Amino acid sequence: MNKTATIILADGFEEVEAITPIDLLRRAGVNITIVGLSSLTVTGSHNITIIVESVLGRISPLPDALILPGGPGHKHLLESVSVIELVKQMFSAGKLCAAICAAPAVFGKAGILLNKRATCFPGDESKLLGAVFAAEHVVVDGNVITSRGAGTAVPFALAIATYLAGKEIAGAVSRAIVYD
Repeated sequence: MNKTATIILADGFEEVEAITPIDLLRRAGVNITIVGLSSLTVTGSHNITIIVESVLGRISPLPDALILPGGPGHKHLLESVSVIELVKQMFSAGKLCAAICAAPAVFGKAGILLNKRATCFPGDESKLLGAVFAAEHVVVDGNVITSRGAGTAVPFALAIATYLAGKEIAGAVSRAIVYD
């Protein structure tokens, strides 16, 4: 059975950080659902509008992974009680929690980074509450994956693909896009 993932988009999301994981995970056979924080139409930080599949509500059953893109829209995720609760629920259930750029701050606020290695957009390190900061492009620590920004979106997506679909499939996707 294919793994599942949910990505939550809020107005102001960074397009590269959202579309890259969506695309590469679909290539890896992961069933990824695109959810809007509060609307079926979400506009990114560079005025690219996406029509999502649903609006955030109660997610049941929980997907295998939750992905949060950064960009200015991460502030909407950070302010959402529903997102914070979902992150806590996913983490407690042992599900993958992945965030890129400024979005790992949501994990800090949710309290899931305690003693975990994590990374984020340069300058946002103080928002990784409880984490051990690692200045790496992508950091995998247990069921948490974090990444630095738009320029690291491909290795971030491939790390998620490796976690969900395995090294062989992620490698095939990497070769198919001429990343390796």
